[in-house]
Amino acid sequence: MVQSRITGPGATDFLSRLLPSSLSSLKPYTSTLSVMLNADGGIIDDCMLTRWAEQDYYLVTNAARRKRDLAWIQQHLQSFDAQLELLDHWGLVALQGPKASTILQPLLDHQSLKLDNSLFFGQSIHTEIAGVRVHVARGGYTGEDGFEISIPPDHAQSITSLLLDQPGVTLAGLAARDSLRLEAGLCLYGTDLDETVSVGEAGLNWVVGKDRSGFLGEERTRKDIGPELQRRRVGLLIEAGAPARAGSMLFSKKTPIGVVTSGIPSPSLKNQNIAMAYVGSHFHNKGTIIKVSVRDKLREAKVVKMPFVPARYHRAPKPSTEG
Repeated sequence: MVQSRITGPGATDFLSRLLPSSLSSLKPYTSTLSVMLNADGGIIDDCMLTRWAEQDYYLVTNAARRKRDLAWIQQHLQSFDAQLELLDHWGLVALQGPKASTILQPLLDHQSLKLDNSLFFGQSIHTEIAGVRVHVARGGYTGEDGFEISIPPDHAQSITSLLLDQPGVTLAGLAARDSLRLEAGLCLYGTDLDETVSVGEAGLNWVVGKDRSGFLGEERTRKDIGPELQRRRVGLLIEAGAPARAGSMLFSKKTPIGVVTSGIPSPSLKNQNIAMAYVGSHFHNKGTIIKVSVRDKLREAKVVKMPFVPARYHRAPKPSTEG
């Protein structure tokens, strides 16, 4: 991942041009998932934006999109009174799972901070671990509870080793992360998203703030939020057998109607075959039965609501409505 800091009197105005998300409602040390759009409304990258202060933001983007992202950011940054600082070589470690809070809590230098009582999904804080100032954000890309910890370069290895020394903590590779994010219905850039895909097609309408206008790619975004979409991202449950992988074609009565972008036998669903795909708009309704080509055989697939596995985020309690 690429970590950046954007500051200056024009930081909010710049990010309001770059992203379609609402920044007026983004409070200090809260985050939002967003997207960078090209002039035609295609998704350049998905990203996580955290507001640290009024004109001070922390941006996390995909490493595979570094060159494209930075060129796009620099192209538009020059029109604003804002600065980009790349946090090169900073570590970013994701501690994920139902015991993440129990493991991290005793490692904090300041035990007055109670993670489960004061840090909820989408919130973050600067704190100290082993005398090192780190940024701890509650969230991740697995659908599970957890934390993403940004660590200064000189201490990334030692803090990571400290985490790995805790009972029950083990390294997980990209395959494990990919299984979890697909079960959670989360997109992977380069697989489920690219510059031909719009916010509406991807089903990410919620990233567009209701108070927003003037952002890059707005014209197509507004158009594709309406009912005239030619394709839509959907979830699929597929009958037993070999899983449908990226590139598997979808059919209705032998007519091609779409393509799978991600697919696995789900470990959390006893190896039930699941997939994410784009289909023509007339085939996106839940319960629709279609066919998917797997190893030259047509298998039955059903359009279902995502996530496939319910998320387990540690959310803030809802305010009481009692008088």
